[in-house]
Amino acid sequence: MQLPPVVLLLCGAALLLSPAVRGCGPGRVVGRRRRPAKLSPLSYKQFSPNVREKTLGASGRYEGKIARNSERFKELTPNYNPDIIFKDEENTGADRLMTQRCKDRLNSLAISVMNQWPGVKLRVTEGWDEDGHHSEESLHYEGRAVDITTSDRDRNKYGMLARLAVEAGFDWVYYESKAHIHCSVKSEHSAAAKTGGCFPKGALATTESGEKVPVSELRPGMRILAMDNNGHTTYSNFLTYLDQDPKADHMFQVIETLDPPRRLSLTPTHLIFVSENFTIPASNFQAAFASNVKPGQYILVSGVLGLLPAKVISVTTKIDTGVYAPLTQHGTLVVDEVVVSCFALVQKQKLAQMMFWPLRLFYTLGGELGSASQGVGVHWYSQVLYNLGRILLHEKDFHPLGLVQLEG
Repeated sequence: MQLPPVVLLLCGAALLLSPAVRGCGPGRVVGRRRRPAKLSPLSYKQFSPNVREKTLGASGRYEGKIARNSERFKELTPNYNPDIIFKDEENTGADRLMTQRCKDRLNSLAISVMNQWPGVKLRVTEGWDEDGHHSEESLHYEGRAVDITTSDRDRNKYGMLARLAVEAGFDWVYYESKAHIHCSVKSEHSAAAKTGGCFPKGALATTESGEKVPVSELRPGMRILAMDNNGHTTYSNFLTYLDQDPKADHMFQVIETLDPPRRLSLTPTHLIFVSENFTIPASNFQAAFASNVKPGQYILVSGVLGLLPAKVISVTTKIDTGVYAPLTQHGTLVVDEVVVSCFALVQKQKLAQMMFWPLRLFYTLGGELGSASQGVGVHWYSQVLYNLGRILLHEKDFHPLGLVQLEG
């Protein structure tokens, strides 16, 4: 028996809309959708987020100028959206060229502008720069930045225009000049451009036979070491990947323990079980974002006699290639002999396990939309839940990187 995707979608939506789930968000009235927060304009010279443009928390590092004759020119795509006015003073069409991520954000902003001010359109004064008119290492040279105004050039609107750009998903917005707003985005292949991921392809899971298998080589029917609801080791069926991309670069947290020695790499948004003290049983450990783990805390590791606490001695970061996020029947697994969750982005292990029940049921009954047949990128079901969660949960429930829209 196989359930069609629409059934899974409806099941997930029904679960997210159930009173029990809505009750998980503090301060929310059951049965009512939260009113959207009133938008406040950015002030002159204010930027959002409040970090430098080329840092990881914003649009990321400069990767080099793109010229028409360079290999990277294929990363740029023209934007012919009729709801956007392009100044194009060079008369070369350069201002229309941009990365797909920038194009998506700009098109979204164009809709917001028309909704905010009927009869007014978004106007782009600067896009991709091939002539060297901007400062050194400007993201305009990569098609990752645009300077914008409204079509009526009413400067009284620019503060709100900047706020609308933030809401549209630009990774950095700056009320740079009284004549325009500057917006930029992450690189398409930046380590921070995607919020999925979880483990590098060389990370090892443990099968029921005791064999160590790279997470990139898991197949349906394999039973791998995991943790049950009572904090005991168990072997759980591998069902599918919630994210997989063998070529994507990602930033990973590297968490190391000394006694016993373990070394685990996972993405900052992923959940791992942590305690402030050496404590048993394992069920006392709480799910936390990997980016919040600090030396001196304890994580759960596998040993000869089962699960035991291990003290974290260092937390560093690295960039690695290949990302895989396995989903098991129990919602947990042991990777490189460390107990981790199958979930990321939202710091609610029990809620996530409940929300993925329809997907687990589908694959348990023989569904064929996962693992090897699941395409590169984030699983569609994960994206559906994420988008619904953004409506029903509080922002504080999400990892800060998760507030950037998931890329498929």
